[in-house]
Amino acid sequence: MTAAEQIQDQVFPAPIKTVEAGSAAERAGVRPGDVLLRVNGQAVTDVLAYRHLLSQGKATLEIARPQEAPRVMTGVPGTAQDHHRLFLAAAPSLDDTFTFSVEWEDPGLEFEEVLFDGIKKCANKCDFCYVHQMPRGFRKSLYIMDDDYRLSFLYGSFVTLTNLSEHDIRRIEEENLSPLYVSVHTANQDLRQDMMKWWRLKVKDPQAVQIRSMIERLEQIDLYTQIVLVPERNDREHLDETVEYLSSRPNVISAAVVPIGLTSHRTNLPDVRTFSREEAQDTLRRLNVWRKQFLAERGTRFVFPSDELYLLAGEPLPSEEEYEGFPMLENGVGMIRDFLTEGVPELPAALPEPRRVILGTGTLFAESLDRAVEPLRAIRNLSIEVRAVENKTFGKVTTVAGLLTGRCFRHAVKPGEADLLIVPPTTLRYGTELMLDDVSLDELRAELRMDIRSGGSTLGELARVILQGAQSSGPQFGMSAHAVKDTAEPVSVQVAEQNMRGQA
Repeated sequence: MTAAEQIQDQVFPAPIKTVEAGSAAERAGVRPGDVLLRVNGQAVTDVLAYRHLLSQGKATLEIARPQEAPRVMTGVPGTAQDHHRLFLAAAPSLDDTFTFSVEWEDPGLEFEEVLFDGIKKCANKCDFCYVHQMPRGFRKSLYIMDDDYRLSFLYGSFVTLTNLSEHDIRRIEEENLSPLYVSVHTANQDLRQDMMKWWRLKVKDPQAVQIRSMIERLEQIDLYTQIVLVPERNDREHLDETVEYLSSRPNVISAAVVPIGLTSHRTNLPDVRTFSREEAQDTLRRLNVWRKQFLAERGTRFVFPSDELYLLAGEPLPSEEEYEGFPMLENGVGMIRDFLTEGVPELPAALPEPRRVILGTGTLFAESLDRAVEPLRAIRNLSIEVRAVENKTFGKVTTVAGLLTGRCFRHAVKPGEADLLIVPPTTLRYGTELMLDDVSLDELRAELRMDIRSGGSTLGELARVILQGAQSSGPQFGMSAHAVKDTAEPVSVQVAEQNMRGQA
């Protein structure tokens, strides 16, 4: 039996979040809390498969209305633990079902999740995986490693392709799930295996681990690629080989180069290190040779170093034009330049009352931010300090702002020493005021006895928060392969939390 046939023997109930007013689903009596079971008699694994079936024209949807099942007793009667037995709620019954049909019409359903069959897990044990470097004590969901091509298509998260089955590959081709975002790291197969150490029992198709074969197999799919660079592993001549190969494939649109990110929690992991300034400078020199060549030959620079590389090297950031529309923005490529693009608004000569403001950020970005806000220091009654916050959760080696936690700010800021503390929006879980360690801004406000707000995604927004005390436009986020993920949240949220380490 094929994987596709096995799937059809299963059902993946998809809870319905909302029903659009006046839609076919509402007219059929569907309510929030109901569950989608099948479309045209077929099991549906995710929202992509759902849309694909609808795109064929006529569709019959099978809906279940969950019924509360009787509570069941745990344990075995008459045993020594008999007095500890409990009545627990059983899974709701899905026997109460009905169907309705649509023809070239959106049924009007929104689901609680985009994946109905769960996230596809990673088959690798990469030397540089961020999940393996997580300290203990966080939400369990943050330790789950995903590697799901569907999330790559929907949200731009990076995948390695090593866990794909033949069924997955055919589906990507047939449904044209393009573009995908692929973590290549190196085009040298032996080196890639040594760095990624995939679990053979988790690899569904031996061909999936052959990165060149996979890129060439997916020739009709646009690929945005990334190379996480590890000193003395896949840099230097290996980096040249990888860039040369990727640039030879017509379906590879661009390649981002990101230096390895580390924490102080690398127990029982290989001994790796970060880049020195000289190594970062050498890497940029190599990449600039390629970038000039590509620009002359094809009108695009093709390979884009991340902001971290420039900061580590102490080199100035490229101009806005050199980012070519910021195609890899969510991978930490050009975020600082994009942040600086909107300058400060018109500034008042003075504030009505004195205001002390602390801008908390990671040690990597502090110097750049300090220079950026210099014009605001001319305002009378406004005192601004950019504070480089040491990471007390992940260790000093973690220098980016996105992985600062409530604990870090508790150590870095004294109660009452400012009127306003501004934290980077990347420290907050998407759509909330919760930090990675579940400390809320309200808790910090009470403990530090000051107003605390999220800064904006641009320098202009940050300036407005400073001057007006107004809320910014909301948490911003980015994505990359070495993600700190929250799989207890809806997929759209958990993917949004991916690789906060890449945010300056």
